[in-house]
Amino acid sequence: MTDTQTEETGFSRLEHFPVTFFAVVMGLLGGTLALHSARTVVAWAEALASAMFWVSVSVLAVVAAIYFAKILRYPQAVIEEWNHPVKLAFFPTITISLLLLATAMQSNYAFVAEWVWTIATVGQGVLTIAVVTGWLSHRSFEVGHLTPAWFIPAVGNVIVPVAGARMGYIETSWLFFSVGLMFWGVLLTLVMNRLIFHDPIPARLFPTMVILIAPPSVAFVAYVGMNGVVDGFARALISIAYLFGALVVAQVPRLARMPFALSWWALSFPLAALSIASLLFARIEGSMMHQTIGMVVLALLAVVVLGLTFRTLRAIVAGEICRPE
Repeated sequence: MTDTQTEETGFSRLEHFPVTFFAVVMGLLGGTLALHSARTVVAWAEALASAMFWVSVSVLAVVAAIYFAKILRYPQAVIEEWNHPVKLAFFPTITISLLLLATAMQSNYAFVAEWVWTIATVGQGVLTIAVVTGWLSHRSFEVGHLTPAWFIPAVGNVIVPVAGARMGYIETSWLFFSVGLMFWGVLLTLVMNRLIFHDPIPARLFPTMVILIAPPSVAFVAYVGMNGVVDGFARALISIAYLFGALVVAQVPRLARMPFALSWWALSFPLAALSIASLLFARIEGSMMHQTIGMVVLALLAVVVLGLTFRTLRAIVAGEICRPE
């Protein structure tokens, strides 16, 4: 292959670099925060969290640089992604990644974390309005376009208070929490209707079913962070998260038969969120049951992230990713 052909192939890959790659960053940063939450249970978790933090930052830098290059060289391809009925919901993974980064940085780099959080929060607000406007436009959406991935913008809003409340931005935190909770309720109704009464989710997108766990798990962490106590509403949120967790477990045999795709990274962040929520409940209420659940989910998350990392690298080497669909 000539140098020109190689260059064209590289540019072609760049054109098809999907925004869904930011879901990888979400999974890694979620794992970082889950390990940090486990530091009170096992001493070595904090060292692993520190190592995973820098891995996550490196991956975020690479993914952001490549996607920014795509925006500059292939703006039409980005517009096509924005107009795609499924990929549209993945754009907030960019700001969610920054919100998670700010949360992970808060302990050791508080000043920088606050700036990152502020930029990400503004971006999350803009993207929420833009995505919802896209949903309300006159596009020809069909029931088959609706998947649990549509929860992503709602999840992004309830992540804002996780760090925001600790930084003192209480009113902003409640604003985003309320909006996220409202859209979660609306979308949950739509998604359950689609799952029960319409055709099954395509195999390529079926792993997004695990995203059902994320909204109530993150909402629990955010709500407790703003209130400082585990009250009845908080207990309802974590109980709903466990319900969806059980429903996902029932889908494991089907998941095991699915071919690998980037959408598989949808497994990672919801598991991290459930582990964090369980460990937070255990720390406040002294519940060994919740601590055990949190550590078991964390162990499962470790296996999932390692497996997904291996499969993703193998797919990249084999040229199975960043191809025209």
